[in-house]
Amino acid sequence: MTRQEATHTQRIPLNRDRVLRAAVTLADAIGIDALSMRRLAQELGVVPMALYKHVANKEELLDGMADAIVGEIDPPAAGADWRLVVRGRILSARRVLLRHPWATRVIESRTGPTPAVLAYLDSMAGSFRDGGLSADLTHHVMHAMGSRLLGYSQELFDTSGPSGPPDPGMAARYPHIAELAATAAHDGGSAVGGGCDDQFEFEFALDLLLDGFENLRRQGWTSARKT
Repeated sequence: MTRQEATHTQRIPLNRDRVLRAAVTLADAIGIDALSMRRLAQELGVVPMALYKHVANKEELLDGMADAIVGEIDPPAAGADWRLVVRGRILSARRVLLRHPWATRVIESRTGPTPAVLAYLDSMAGSFRDGGLSADLTHHVMHAMGSRLLGYSQELFDTSGPSGPPDPGMAARYPHIAELAATAAHDGGSAVGGGCDDQFEFEFALDLLLDGFENLRRQGWTSARKT
């Protein structure tokens, strides 16, 4: 930031929203690990103590950043098919997280859900209820969806190493894994790793879940029948 830019920045009143927006932009540029209160203050052209009037500490800053990210997710669209409403919202969340690759770590690191995350989850539960799912089924659906509600999923292990033909010895010991690896659709930028098409895998699982929930709704499923 030039001296002229810093002078102009200092003229803009500092408030919590501006601090959080600047923190998100800075994390996008330098990564979440490099983000500090001092570095953020420098970016805003203020002394570090000025930030503490708006966020008490680094943890409160991260809470606010998580809320700012969730606030970028599109509101639920109008529609008769609850599956399309939920699907659209989740894919919007996924696009947001792809814009801010560090955000997943921040959301997961919070000791409890922040206000915006709670509001988002409440709204998602409302979409399930509006679609005719009982409170009982919705409870279990929220558990089944897990992190997918926020647009991402946890893989069993990291397979982001170099792709290529499987080692012959490994293929002999684990023939089914080798067979699956040979059928993978290759996507060099995949977050899933192993050459898999990240977006396809996510949407494939999401659609299976949503269709399964709809089948349970039509059957009038309740947790009392689970035994």
